[in-house]
Amino acid sequence: MPPRLHRAGILLLPLVLLLAACSVGPSQRPAVAYRDAEQQVAPAPLPPGPAPVPPLGPPAQDALSWEDCTEQTGSELGTPIPADVRFSCSRLLTTLDSPEAPMRGSTRTALLKAGSGPVPLVVVGDVGGEPGTTFAARMALTLPPEVLRTFHVIGLDRRGTGESEPADCIPPEQREAIVGFDPRATDRAVLDRLTDSVRDASQQCLLNLDERLQAYDTWRTAADLEELRIELGVPKLHAIGRGEAARLLTTFAERYPESVGRMVLDGALDPQLESTRGEEAQAQGAEQVFDVFAADCASRGCPLGPDPRRAVSDLVERTRTTPLPAAGTSVPAGKVVHALLLGLQDRSDWPRLAQDLADAVRGDGTALAARVAPLVSGDPLTPARLDGDMITSCNDTTTRVPPQRSAEVAADWGGKFPLFGGVFAQRLVWCGLWPVPQQKLPVPATPGLPPIPVISTAHDVLVPALGSEHMAEQLPSGLVVRWLGAGHGAVGRSGCATAAVSRFLVDGVAPAEGMACPG
Repeated sequence: MPPRLHRAGILLLPLVLLLAACSVGPSQRPAVAYRDAEQQVAPAPLPPGPAPVPPLGPPAQDALSWEDCTEQTGSELGTPIPADVRFSCSRLLTTLDSPEAPMRGSTRTALLKAGSGPVPLVVVGDVGGEPGTTFAARMALTLPPEVLRTFHVIGLDRRGTGESEPADCIPPEQREAIVGFDPRATDRAVLDRLTDSVRDASQQCLLNLDERLQAYDTWRTAADLEELRIELGVPKLHAIGRGEAARLLTTFAERYPESVGRMVLDGALDPQLESTRGEEAQAQGAEQVFDVFAADCASRGCPLGPDPRRAVSDLVERTRTTPLPAAGTSVPAGKVVHALLLGLQDRSDWPRLAQDLADAVRGDGTALAARVAPLVSGDPLTPARLDGDMITSCNDTTTRVPPQRSAEVAADWGGKFPLFGGVFAQRLVWCGLWPVPQQKLPVPATPGLPPIPVISTAHDVLVPALGSEHMAEQLPSGLVVRWLGAGHGAVGRSGCATAAVSRFLVDGVAPAEGMACPG
């Protein structure tokens, strides 16, 4: 990532906000009414319905210092930037708030801005995906003109990722071992080698990050959003969160309900599933998306032949013992599956993905190596993504699967989901040796929030459609919008879903519950 010019501005969240966020909520006991000497129990009041869609609010009174970074951002995106589009970058100094030093310390958050509208719209993406500033820039290029005239899009690199003091702590050889690990391993002795790699990774991260290690999580990143809102000088935060980032926005809503503006969840993980069941649901969903990819490939004269699943399965099996050659590296079976997961996120990329897989079948791993390189390779300006993903994911769950269970889970999921079961089972191994966080992420439950559209994508390789629908049901003000298409995220991909989001954000018109958009 080319360097950007930034100026850090110090902002400490006032103590009164901490007290408001952490104070004891209303009593859950029924109200008691007294008449004469008799005590009678009065009926508890019904919870309030959804609040109205909040107004856009006044223009931002932005205290941040911004510098033009259009050229650098265009280089990161790898795509031509329209002449009328400009990007600006800044940094925000937020409170670190590590468990060892609550409400103390500081951490820098990298920001990007695009669009000419007066009101900020924060866009956040998956912690394991591309840096949030790059993700926001990419989304800005797909949003309707009326959105960019009404809002300026703001993206941020989440804690420990991108340029937000990246958690560059896992040794390169351990990144290679973790990402490239045999996705069909079920033997305890073999899986112990993955545990050894994870142990080395966790030890190095603890040594390098010290007290910062447990401060890189979704709970504290929600506080970063609140500090950003204050620094922008707006009464409400309007936001879009894609996939795993939906948990960031719902955590923000639970911690700071008075700050919630017009908020959209573009896919969401099931809030009721703990880590093990959630990873299993993702494995099942990814398997189903591959079947859609295979059918699509076959309909176009697939370079993988008449049976794409068999071709890819054979490729994975072959590379378990004989990795593919590629310039400066190799592509073992684990990298093949991770490259496949990355490629399935964008349906427009499926033809290229099919060709890359076909090249790999013929023995050339160059294209697959390029796809997976951002996970394992990096430098101070473009850090590897695995580190921030692993740390945040493990800090966000209290589930710890003991090593003796890892073989059972791997065998079970590998039998049910032959392409992806092993990789998602291994994500449970990632966290087995990491410190257990002090609190769980809250399940969305706050009543009285404004309507929150939740988009359910029929074929999303990272977020099962059923999970998004469960999130809409869990949220007291959730509204499900169904896109019958394929890809990770509908905003900017589905014209129908994007138009519904635009009407909600710009005009305050909430979509009808259960609205469906064609694929």
